[in-house]
Amino acid sequence: MNDDRVIVGLDIGTTTVSAAIADYDEDGQLEIIGLGTAPSHGLRRGVVINIEATLRSVGLAVEAAEQMAGREVSTVVTGIAGGHIEGLNSRGVVAVTGRGREITSEDVDRVIDAAKAVVIPMDREVIHVVPQEFIVDEQAGIRNPLDMIGVRLEAEVHIITGSVTSAQNLVKCVNRAGFKVSDIVLESLASARAVLTEDEKELGVLLIDLGGGTTDILIFREGAPYYTSVLPVGGAQVTGDLSIMLKTPTESAEQIKHEAGCCYLPLVEAGEPVIIPGVGGRPPASVPREEICRIIQPRVGEIYSMVREKIEPKGYLRHLGAGIVLTGGGALLPGAVELAQEVFGVSARIGQPGNLGGIGTVYQTPEFSTVIGLVLYAEAKSGGRSDAVPEKDTRGRMQGGLLRGVGKWLRNFFE
Repeated sequence: MNDDRVIVGLDIGTTTVSAAIADYDEDGQLEIIGLGTAPSHGLRRGVVINIEATLRSVGLAVEAAEQMAGREVSTVVTGIAGGHIEGLNSRGVVAVTGRGREITSEDVDRVIDAAKAVVIPMDREVIHVVPQEFIVDEQAGIRNPLDMIGVRLEAEVHIITGSVTSAQNLVKCVNRAGFKVSDIVLESLASARAVLTEDEKELGVLLIDLGGGTTDILIFREGAPYYTSVLPVGGAQVTGDLSIMLKTPTESAEQIKHEAGCCYLPLVEAGEPVIIPGVGGRPPASVPREEICRIIQPRVGEIYSMVREKIEPKGYLRHLGAGIVLTGGGALLPGAVELAQEVFGVSARIGQPGNLGGIGTVYQTPEFSTVIGLVLYAEAKSGGRSDAVPEKDTRGRMQGGLLRGVGKWLRNFFE
């Protein structure tokens, strides 16, 4: 059965593809009714390098979610990440032209158009344009300028861009798997919707999404995103280090990481043994767990240091009133919070999706933050809620006239 009310999120990660299906219950509340995962083959550091392998992984994940939900789906909202993602802040200025100098939705549309009129290379395209604040006649900090009286209207926005070909290949994989992409969403924005509170966004928070092939960085200040970046390193590098240092296959190294891994040495009990499977008929070996930690901690610490090096020169570190929220599969590694607090010198916590009902709590884990966030993003956009960003087509180009909806978006947000 195909149902138009069904919302499907699709997170195509470097190590795992996840699909979540949601529907509305009798009270009109969104609930998760299907969840499917499949090993991801065909991506490297968040970017598609093998279309055939990727579409097979997509098909398996969506099929598993369909079987659990008892529904057939045709349209999905998918996430995008990778080292090609870049964010920048921009400002636009226009004169108010409404009757009596009253700011209208058309003025808001024009000022956001002006703000996003930045020069980007031909091989890049705009994925999101998110308003941060409006300024009316030098009065800053305005969230909703509609119906105010003014002569000069300014807008500060956060523009997120990505590689044209990366987005096209992502869409091609999903299309060839038999599904239509209704929207492409930056994965860290999706994760933020699932795990961050409004208070954290207002106070200032750093979201670190520790994925398999990439680490996504997103900073919120005063309720809006101000900094976006993606590092081309993640949990796969940790697994690789274990594989090399312990002289064991990648599959065994991944299992050891999940079962005995820790990235903060003070949490490890001295002398605790870990069995390393033998290779080529050799007998298994035993190593102390602290030795495993000494391999993992430097790599995770390096990832944190790379994040700090990105944000510290811009002065964002001193604006993290709500500290750091860690999510993604890497956040499950014991010691991730403690090491983050040591590296950044601020408080940290694990972020995971809240309870949406439906299939229980199986999705309430950092691994599913992005896919659940994609569902919540699609729900908010269809309902015209809060921080939905301007729409675009599946090729990533901003559709003509779509910013006309920004006025309605603002009214819904501030009612």
